[in-house]
Amino acid sequence: MSPSIVEFPRRVFSGYGFSSRSVSAFATPRSTDEVRALFTQAAREGVRVALRGSGRSYGDAAMNGGELVADMTGMNRLLAWDPATGVAEVEPGYTVQDLWRSTLGDGWWPGVVPGTMFPTLGGCAAMNIHGKNHYRMGGIGDQILEFDLVTPRGELYTVSRLEHPELFHAVISGFGMLGTITRLKLKLKRIHGGRLKVRQLPARSLQEQFALFEQHEGSSDYLVSWVDCISGGAGLGRGQVHVARYTAEGEDPDGKALLDPARQDLPGTMLGVPRSLVGTVLKMFAFNFGMRMVNLGKYLASTASPTSEYLQGHVAFHFLLDYIPTWRAAYEPEGFIQYQPFVPREHAREVFSQLLRLNQARGLVSYLGVLKRYRPDEFLLSHALDGYSLAMDFPVTRSNREALWKMCGEMTEIVLAAGGRFYPAKDSVLRPEDFRRAWGQERVSRFQALRRAMDPDQLLRTEWAARVGVE
Repeated sequence: MSPSIVEFPRRVFSGYGFSSRSVSAFATPRSTDEVRALFTQAAREGVRVALRGSGRSYGDAAMNGGELVADMTGMNRLLAWDPATGVAEVEPGYTVQDLWRSTLGDGWWPGVVPGTMFPTLGGCAAMNIHGKNHYRMGGIGDQILEFDLVTPRGELYTVSRLEHPELFHAVISGFGMLGTITRLKLKLKRIHGGRLKVRQLPARSLQEQFALFEQHEGSSDYLVSWVDCISGGAGLGRGQVHVARYTAEGEDPDGKALLDPARQDLPGTMLGVPRSLVGTVLKMFAFNFGMRMVNLGKYLASTASPTSEYLQGHVAFHFLLDYIPTWRAAYEPEGFIQYQPFVPREHAREVFSQLLRLNQARGLVSYLGVLKRYRPDEFLLSHALDGYSLAMDFPVTRSNREALWKMCGEMTEIVLAAGGRFYPAKDSVLRPEDFRRAWGQERVSRFQALRRAMDPDQLLRTEWAARVGVE
């Protein structure tokens, strides 16, 4: 006889920003049948379930204090791979790293990847993650062909754009509230070499950053920029834009050799310092004046560096968060939150300028800013729109927490007034009224209707969903 859920092992869970924590029981199903059995037992015992992958959501999107977490990393197999077509079938616990290591040697790269290689693909689908090329390729949902979904009642659906299309567009972006994906089929991108052609372009202000994005949007495969969120005046929002494109066949003489996954590994040092120690060094500068100096040094270095194209490996370009495995140590002990608004193109310049000025006026500045470009998509609760996002990392302390959340509320009002949205995988601060305004009552009502149909007993729950009123 299986133990009751109250006898399951328990552990402390947190988001990737570790600014909030809670204790939950957990289980690690390893098959579709075990998922069904876990749902059945949880329903029988009156325990609600959160689905969790690698725990790379920054806030509380995969937390479920006092109840049960289903750790989906146990379903982590590659089910099929066709090197002729670039189509892979995987279980939900298979990670982005697992995928590129399995396909790169055959000349295929995932069409969309986030800034770290460790998220599970099931979690990526639930959040419809994006990369540095959303304006060209969309989110990961645009790469998915079909998936299998197990509902809280144990029903199994095979879902695609043709079969159950409404469900397809709601589960992708539905933050795990309609059931759990147990199989994913997705198409990868054909590449001709293991490196990209990259340019780094300094920008003296946020306005120059936007101008560079507009200049290179039509000719690049990837666009992303670092933003100095501390500098003010004429240098407000200065930074460095990274422009990248795939190499054509034969353009990179070492390109085919670098399709070997072993030759994509990140270097062991950064500026001569072992990568494992860089986070400790950063912690020495993790205060406003210290980060002002770090940002100034980075900006000055960007103005002195050449702007001609150079070759950079896919892993080194894409997975900047993995360069420094201990970078989050800089925010200990209270952690950090990331605030990432998505704002329509016509309002983004003014809105992001307002936000940076507000942060500086409150003395609560972001230590890291990242600007990206997006296009609209068809997923029901997608964060994507024709516009831009500005991701900002704010340190959390015992003394600033209340003021920081209050300032985030002020920023949210500015973003919502401009027709903006947010990203469940990054959010720590949204309220129910913010959620309804960001996506509109019509979309929210459609999602709630699907939720009542797929999970009428409301078995699925996360702290994020409860916080924004998805019950």
